[in-house]
Amino acid sequence: MKTALTIAGSDPTGGAGLQADLKVFSAFGVHGLTVLSALTAQNSEGVDTLFPVDRDCIERQIHVLLSDIRPHAIKLGMLYKTTTVELVAEVFNKYSLNNLVIDPVTVSSSGMNLVEDDMLDVLIDELFPLSKVITPNIHEASVLAGKEIKDKKDMEDAVKVLKEMGPEVIVITGGHLGETASDLYYDGEVHILEGAKMKGEYHGTGCVFSAVITALLALDHSPLEAVSRAKDFVKNAMEKAYRPGRGMAFLHV
Repeated sequence: MKTALTIAGSDPTGGAGLQADLKVFSAFGVHGLTVLSALTAQNSEGVDTLFPVDRDCIERQIHVLLSDIRPHAIKLGMLYKTTTVELVAEVFNKYSLNNLVIDPVTVSSSGMNLVEDDMLDVLIDELFPLSKVITPNIHEASVLAGKEIKDKKDMEDAVKVLKEMGPEVIVITGGHLGETASDLYYDGEVHILEGAKMKGEYHGTGCVFSAVITALLALDHSPLEAVSRAKDFVKNAMEKAYRPGRGMAFLHV
Protein backbone atom coordinates (compact mmCIF):
# COMPACT_ATOMS: atom_id res chain seq x y z
CA MET A 1 0.00 0.00 0.00
CA LYS A 2 1.21 3.50 -0.87
CA THR A 3 1.75 5.99 1.96
CA ALA A 4 1.32 9.75 2.26
CA LEU A 5 2.52 12.01 5.06
CA THR A 6 0.76 15.15 6.22
CA ILE A 7 2.63 17.70 8.33
CA ALA A 8 -0.16 19.93 9.54
CA GLY A 9 -2.18 21.32 12.39
CA SER A 10 -4.85 19.46 14.31
CA ASP A 11 -8.49 20.47 13.84
CA PRO A 12 -10.66 19.05 16.63
CA THR A 13 -13.76 19.36 14.44
CA GLY A 14 -12.28 16.91 11.95
CA GLY A 15 -13.28 19.15 9.06
CA ALA A 16 -9.80 20.36 8.15
CA GLY A 17 -6.16 19.89 9.14
CA LEU A 18 -4.54 16.52 9.50
CA GLN A 19 -7.83 14.86 10.48
CA ALA A 20 -9.34 15.75 7.11
CA ASP A 21 -6.13 14.74 5.34
CA LEU A 22 -6.29 11.26 6.87
CA LYS A 23 -9.91 10.83 5.75
CA VAL A 24 -8.97 11.81 2.20
CA PHE A 25 -5.95 9.50 2.08
CA SER A 26 -8.11 6.61 3.28
CA ALA A 27 -10.75 7.37 0.64
CA PHE A 28 -8.11 6.80 -2.05
CA GLY A 29 -6.66 3.66 -0.49
CA VAL A 30 -3.48 5.42 0.69
CA HIS A 31 -2.12 4.86 4.19
CA GLY A 32 -1.87 8.16 6.03
CA LEU A 33 1.05 9.24 8.21
CA THR A 34 1.02 12.37 10.37
CA VAL A 35 3.37 14.83 12.02
CA LEU A 36 1.64 17.38 14.23
CA SER A 37 2.81 20.99 13.75
CA ALA A 38 0.19 22.81 15.83
CA LEU A 39 -2.85 22.30 18.03
CA THR A 40 -5.94 24.46 17.71
CA ALA A 41 -9.02 25.18 19.73
CA GLN A 42 -11.75 25.70 17.15
CA ASN A 43 -15.27 24.78 16.12
CA SER A 44 -17.41 25.19 13.03
CA GLU A 45 -17.60 28.94 13.63
CA GLY A 46 -13.85 29.54 13.60
CA VAL A 47 -10.44 29.22 15.25
CA ASP A 48 -10.28 30.42 18.86
CA THR A 49 -6.67 29.65 19.84
CA LEU A 50 -3.50 28.31 18.20
CA PHE A 51 -0.81 26.34 20.05
CA PRO A 52 2.32 25.77 17.89
CA VAL A 53 4.34 22.61 18.54
CA ASP A 54 7.99 23.32 19.35
CA ARG A 55 10.78 22.43 16.93
CA ASP A 56 12.28 19.62 19.03
CA CYS A 57 8.95 17.81 19.19
CA ILE A 58 8.36 18.12 15.44
CA GLU A 59 11.93 17.06 14.67
CA ARG A 60 11.59 13.93 16.80
CA GLN A 61 8.26 13.02 15.23
CA ILE A 62 9.71 13.30 11.73
CA HIS A 63 13.02 11.51 12.24
CA VAL A 64 11.56 8.56 14.15
CA LEU A 65 8.84 8.13 11.54
CA LEU A 66 11.12 8.46 8.50
CA SER A 67 13.69 6.09 9.98
CA ASP A 68 11.09 3.38 9.41
CA ILE A 69 8.66 4.48 6.68
CA ARG A 70 9.36 6.45 3.50
CA PRO A 71 6.21 8.24 2.27
CA HIS A 72 5.40 8.28 -1.43
CA ALA A 73 4.07 11.85 -1.18
CA ILE A 74 4.02 14.58 1.46
CA LYS A 75 1.55 17.36 2.14
CA LEU A 76 2.41 20.49 4.13
CA GLY A 77 -0.48 22.33 5.72
CA MET A 78 -0.31 24.84 8.55
CA LEU A 79 3.32 25.00 9.72
CA TYR A 80 2.99 28.42 11.42
CA LYS A 81 6.55 28.77 12.77
CA THR A 82 9.59 29.80 10.73
CA THR A 83 11.69 27.20 12.55
CA THR A 84 9.26 24.49 11.44
CA VAL A 85 9.69 25.47 7.80
CA GLU A 86 13.48 25.42 8.17
CA LEU A 87 13.31 21.99 9.80
CA VAL A 88 11.10 20.51 7.09
CA ALA A 89 13.47 21.80 4.40
CA GLU A 90 16.41 20.16 6.17
CA VAL A 91 14.53 16.87 6.44
CA PHE A 92 13.36 16.94 2.84
CA ASN A 93 16.91 17.36 1.60
CA LYS A 94 18.37 14.79 4.01
CA TYR A 95 15.95 12.04 3.01
CA SER A 96 15.70 13.00 -0.70
CA LEU A 97 11.93 12.91 -0.58
CA ASN A 98 9.61 13.39 -3.55
CA ASN A 99 6.11 14.63 -4.37
CA LEU A 100 5.89 17.55 -1.98
CA VAL A 101 2.53 19.34 -2.02
CA ILE A 102 2.33 22.69 -0.22
CA ASP A 103 -0.96 24.21 0.87
CA PRO A 104 0.38 27.65 1.88
CA VAL A 105 -2.09 28.35 4.66
CA THR A 106 -1.95 31.97 5.84
CA VAL A 107 -5.29 32.91 7.41
CA SER A 108 -8.16 30.82 8.77
CA SER A 109 -11.68 31.14 7.35
CA SER A 110 -12.58 33.14 10.47
CA GLY A 111 -9.68 35.55 9.93
CA MET A 112 -7.03 34.30 12.38
CA ASN A 113 -3.43 34.70 11.24
CA LEU A 114 -1.88 31.24 10.82
CA VAL A 115 1.71 32.22 10.01
CA GLU A 116 4.50 33.67 12.13
CA ASP A 117 6.18 36.86 10.96
CA ASP A 118 8.69 36.15 8.14
CA MET A 119 7.53 32.54 7.82
CA LEU A 120 6.29 32.99 4.25
CA ASP A 121 9.65 34.38 3.12
CA VAL A 122 11.38 31.27 4.45
CA LEU A 123 8.71 29.02 2.93
CA ILE A 124 9.33 30.59 -0.47
CA ASP A 125 13.13 30.40 -0.19
CA GLU A 126 13.48 26.96 1.38
CA LEU A 127 10.51 24.83 0.32
CA PHE A 128 8.98 26.20 -2.88
CA PRO A 129 12.03 25.07 -4.92
CA LEU A 130 11.55 21.53 -3.55
CA SER A 131 7.82 21.32 -4.25
CA LYS A 132 5.93 19.37 -6.85
CA VAL A 133 2.68 21.33 -6.44
CA ILE A 134 1.60 24.39 -4.46
CA THR A 135 -2.10 25.17 -4.06
CA PRO A 136 -2.71 28.78 -2.95
CA ASN A 137 -6.18 30.27 -3.05
CA ILE A 138 -6.74 33.76 -4.42
CA HIS A 139 -5.85 35.50 -1.17
CA GLU A 140 -2.75 33.37 -0.55
CA ALA A 141 -1.55 33.79 -4.14
CA SER A 142 -1.97 37.57 -3.83
CA VAL A 143 0.14 37.63 -0.66
CA LEU A 144 2.83 35.34 -2.09
CA ALA A 145 3.09 37.11 -5.44
CA GLY A 146 2.80 40.60 -3.97
CA LYS A 147 -0.01 41.39 -6.38
CA GLU A 148 -3.72 41.80 -5.78
CA ILE A 149 -5.71 39.34 -7.89
CA LYS A 150 -9.01 40.72 -9.18
CA ASP A 151 -9.57 38.72 -12.36
CA LYS A 152 -8.23 35.87 -14.50
CA LYS A 153 -5.60 38.09 -16.11
CA ASP A 154 -4.25 38.87 -12.64
CA MET A 155 -4.21 35.14 -11.90
CA GLU A 156 -2.10 34.49 -14.98
CA ASP A 157 0.33 37.25 -14.04
CA ALA A 158 0.59 36.03 -10.44
CA VAL A 159 1.14 32.40 -11.34
CA LYS A 160 4.15 33.30 -13.46
CA VAL A 161 5.65 35.18 -10.52
CA LEU A 162 5.06 32.12 -8.33
CA LYS A 163 6.63 29.81 -10.92
CA GLU A 164 9.87 31.78 -10.67
CA MET A 165 9.98 30.86 -6.98
CA GLY A 166 10.67 27.24 -7.90
CA PRO A 167 7.54 25.05 -7.71
CA GLU A 168 7.08 22.56 -10.54
CA VAL A 169 3.34 23.19 -10.66
CA ILE A 170 1.18 26.00 -9.28
CA VAL A 171 -2.57 25.78 -8.88
CA ILE A 172 -4.42 28.94 -7.90
CA THR A 173 -7.88 27.97 -6.73
CA GLY A 174 -10.40 30.57 -7.84
CA GLY A 175 -13.45 29.77 -5.72
CA HIS A 176 -13.33 33.25 -4.19
CA LEU A 177 -13.12 35.07 -7.53
CA GLY A 178 -16.11 35.97 -9.65
CA GLU A 179 -19.20 33.91 -10.35
CA THR A 180 -17.42 30.67 -11.26
CA ALA A 181 -14.89 28.44 -9.50
CA SER A 182 -12.16 28.56 -12.14
CA ASP A 183 -8.77 27.19 -11.07
CA LEU A 184 -5.57 28.07 -12.90
CA TYR A 185 -3.01 25.26 -13.31
CA TYR A 186 0.46 26.30 -14.47
CA ASP A 187 3.49 24.15 -15.25
CA GLY A 188 4.92 26.47 -17.91
CA GLU A 189 1.61 26.28 -19.77
CA VAL A 190 -1.71 27.62 -18.53
CA HIS A 191 -4.64 25.25 -18.03
CA ILE A 192 -7.96 26.65 -16.84
CA LEU A 193 -10.08 24.15 -14.91
CA GLU A 194 -13.64 25.44 -14.96
CA GLY A 195 -16.23 24.68 -12.33
CA ALA A 196 -19.53 25.91 -10.94
CA LYS A 197 -19.37 28.07 -7.83
CA MET A 198 -21.13 26.59 -4.81
CA LYS A 199 -23.18 28.84 -2.54
CA GLY A 200 -22.43 28.96 1.16
CA GLU A 201 -19.41 28.76 3.47
CA TYR A 202 -17.48 25.48 3.64
CA HIS A 203 -14.83 24.32 6.09
CA GLY A 204 -11.68 22.56 4.87
CA THR A 205 -11.97 22.88 1.10
CA GLY A 206 -8.30 23.81 0.67
CA CYS A 207 -7.14 21.00 2.96
CA VAL A 208 -9.21 18.40 1.14
CA PHE A 209 -8.16 19.66 -2.30
CA SER A 210 -4.43 19.47 -1.54
CA ALA A 211 -4.83 16.14 0.27
CA VAL A 212 -6.45 14.57 -2.80
CA ILE A 213 -3.56 15.79 -4.95
CA THR A 214 -1.11 14.29 -2.45
CA ALA A 215 -2.87 10.93 -2.41
CA LEU A 216 -2.98 10.75 -6.20
CA LEU A 217 0.69 11.69 -6.56
CA ALA A 218 1.47 8.88 -4.12
CA LEU A 219 -0.47 6.62 -6.50
CA ASP A 220 1.70 7.76 -9.44
CA HIS A 221 -0.83 9.99 -11.18
CA SER A 222 0.43 13.00 -13.11
CA PRO A 223 0.05 16.40 -11.43
CA LEU A 224 -2.52 17.58 -13.98
CA GLU A 225 -4.64 14.46 -13.55
CA ALA A 226 -4.31 14.71 -9.76
CA VAL A 227 -5.45 18.34 -9.75
CA SER A 228 -8.35 17.70 -12.12
CA ARG A 229 -9.59 14.78 -10.03
CA ALA A 230 -9.12 16.79 -6.84
CA LYS A 231 -11.36 19.53 -8.19
CA ASP A 232 -14.11 16.99 -9.00
CA PHE A 233 -13.71 15.32 -5.59
CA VAL A 234 -14.10 18.61 -3.71
CA LYS A 235 -17.15 19.57 -5.78
CA ASN A 236 -18.85 16.26 -5.01
CA ALA A 237 -17.93 16.55 -1.32
CA MET A 238 -19.40 20.06 -1.21
CA GLU A 239 -22.61 18.89 -2.84
CA LYS A 240 -23.01 16.37 0.01
CA ALA A 241 -21.90 18.80 2.73
CA TYR A 242 -23.54 18.80 6.15
CA ARG A 243 -23.61 21.04 9.24
CA PRO A 244 -22.61 19.42 12.53
CA GLY A 245 -22.54 22.79 14.29
CA ARG A 246 -23.81 26.36 14.01
CA GLY A 247 -21.14 27.53 11.59
CA MET A 248 -19.68 26.45 8.27
CA ALA A 249 -20.72 23.35 6.36
CA PHE A 250 -18.35 20.38 6.37
CA LEU A 251 -17.39 18.43 3.26
CA HIS A 252 -18.62 14.85 3.06
CA VAL A 253 -15.33 13.02 2.47
